[in-house]
Amino acid sequence: MTELSGRERVQADADSRAVTLEFVQRGPASSLEEAAENLGVEPREIVKTLVAKARLTQSSTEHSYVVALIPGDKQVDWAKLRRLAGMKKMSMTAPEEAVAATGYHPGTITPFGARTPEGTMWPVYADESISGRIAMGAGEPDLNLFVEAEELFAAFDVVVGDIGK
Repeated sequence: MTELSGRERVQADADSRAVTLEFVQRGPASSLEEAAENLGVEPREIVKTLVAKARLTQSSTEHSYVVALIPGDKQVDWAKLRRLAGMKKMSMTAPEEAVAATGYHPGTITPFGARTPEGTMWPVYADESISGRIAMGAGEPDLNLFVEAEELFAAFDVVVGDIGK
């Protein structure tokens, strides 16, 4: 069996959730602002998909991951995300950990098709300011997808709250 490309994996997951996506070749970009310009959108309309490693309890070495969606013009407020997720400690993953947790490299990560080799999918949290048609990573370099935020949120049972600064 042939392994799916990032875009094919994204599309297959979107199809299984009945979510409509539009893929756009963005071209190389050295910054979020350049990516936004290439896509013809404002930086806030590009949603960054971040993977955070969370310790399940204060004394435990056991951990889990969460996916955080944040507008391009904001940063994650880790304290707010920890509270919303009910986790004791949380931090950004190293690039190789993000790949292991989602199957995608940083800059290409999207909730669509993001899972470990064993099939584990992680809970998704989003900043409450995300709405309307948004752009995000699409599983491959220089490729973005557009999706309606409300459709994305419903498809993944996204927990929405104030997680930005």
